[in-house]
Order: sequence, then structure tokens, then C-alpha cells
Amino acid sequence: MFQDDAIRALDRQECLRLLVKVTVGRVVYTRQALPAVLPINFSLDTDASVLLCTSAGSDLVRAIDGVVVAFEADEIDAATRSGWSVVVTGRATVVTDPAEHERLTHTGPHSWMPLRDAVFVRIESEMVTGRELKGTPGTG
Repeated sequence: MFQDDAIRALDRQECLRLLVKVTVGRVVYTRQALPAVLPINFSLDTDASVLLCTSAGSDLVRAIDGVVVAFEADEIDAATRSGWSVVVTGRATVVTDPAEHERLTHTGPHSWMPLRDAVFVRIESEMVTGRELKGTPGTG
């Protein structure tokens, strides 16, 4: 198998279809002028934006509210050397509308950590890219 045959670019719809299959991804943002990556559970909203649920006073919320971030999720099978990776890039904003917050309380992600003051963060899916890695034979 040639290298060009092993990797395939995914279109937006394929990327979104794959994202709903997993529950954990990584937020990529800037913290103290340095790159930071944080694993977090998520869900997709009906408009294809990525939804996070976290504490209102968290360092994450302070760092990403109102700025452009990346969100990456993937599924990899090391044994077959296959899988996919999707990156969503867009502006992150805290959901402040009470009706929207109430809706997301029922339909959005639930934090895996106990929270007193949960907020939802929406990452707009302004740019969605992905690629699929097809299995390649092992070299031993």
C-alpha cells in the first residue's frame, strides 16, 4: 500500500458523522501564551457545534470564552494501524441564554466531574477537517 492510499481526507459531513460516535476529545487553546490541550467529554449540538460542560469558574472557561480554539477527537486502532481524526476550529463562547442553558441541561453533555455551577461552552464548527488512516501491514 502506498502512502497516498493509506490516508484519506474526510469531508465535513463524514467528520460530523464520526464525531457523534465518540464522547471524549481534546480542547486545544492558549494558556499563559503557551499551547494547552485538555481532554474533556463533549457532544454535538443540532447545529454541529461542539458542546462542553464545565465549571463556571474553571481555568478553561476563563481561557477560551470568546476566543478561537480547536477541538480534536479521534478513534485509533493500534493493532490494525487504522482510525480517524477530526478537528473542529471555531470561536468558543459560554452559553448565557437561560432558555438555551435549560435545553442543554437535558440534551447537552454532562460533566464527568461533579459541578456546583455548571456552564455550557459552545465551539462553533467554523472549520471542520479530518482524515482517515487505513490499515497498513505491520513491519514486525
